[in-house]
Amino acid sequence: MSNVADNFKGVLFDKDGTLFDFRGTWDVWAAGFFPKLCGGDEDLLRELVHALRFDLEKQEFQSNSIAIAGSNHEISQVIARVLKRKDVDQVEHELAESAAVAPLAPAVDLAPFLQGLKDSGYKLGVMTNDAEAVAEAHLGAAGVRDLFDFVCGFDSGFGAKPDPEPLLAFCRHVQVDPFHTVMLGDSTHDLQAARAAGMAAVGVLTGVARAAELAPHADAVLADIGELPTWLIEKSGRR
Repeated sequence: MSNVADNFKGVLFDKDGTLFDFRGTWDVWAAGFFPKLCGGDEDLLRELVHALRFDLEKQEFQSNSIAIAGSNHEISQVIARVLKRKDVDQVEHELAESAAVAPLAPAVDLAPFLQGLKDSGYKLGVMTNDAEAVAEAHLGAAGVRDLFDFVCGFDSGFGAKPDPEPLLAFCRHVQVDPFHTVMLGDSTHDLQAARAAGMAAVGVLTGVARAAELAPHADAVLADIGELPTWLIEKSGRR
């Protein structure tokens, strides 16, 4: 995209697969949570992991799993259809409770990385298709909640990605034009939402998607968010 701004003022992050390494966090969590959810029923577990595209042998989500970019509600709908004995609200509650205490694997050393961006004058936000309460819990556990000006989940009242509205809510909150905002994410949902919002779209490879999947939707694809400061400097023309 040729009209990427050269003076960004806002940086909006996806959470899972972006701030936190997806496989290091959610593959580990799922390997423990799904068997508990099925109460030891092996047949039910096999049906559940098939529906969620989770490889039990490798203990990892497949790239086409709804868990990669779907909201908690969408994931809960899939689980409820398999379990049958629980409705969507029950599943969503259990999912949120368990996810809030998931083992976290930060993609980089988050505190100094984010503090550096704050010190450079950037407004920072998180927009995740996870629940807002879970996002708050994870950022708090990582010791970085206070570094964000805005935290939004699929249930915050602005919708979920790939809808651009929650991204635009960040811009309104911090009073930064979308054109001067960059969205970082590990899925095409993140990048499509960024494009629709009129933001720069930057992919990262700490999720499940490969560079070839992200590149057609992105202004850049980085190994991880740690490469962002260099990219911002390059875009600004400053050395």
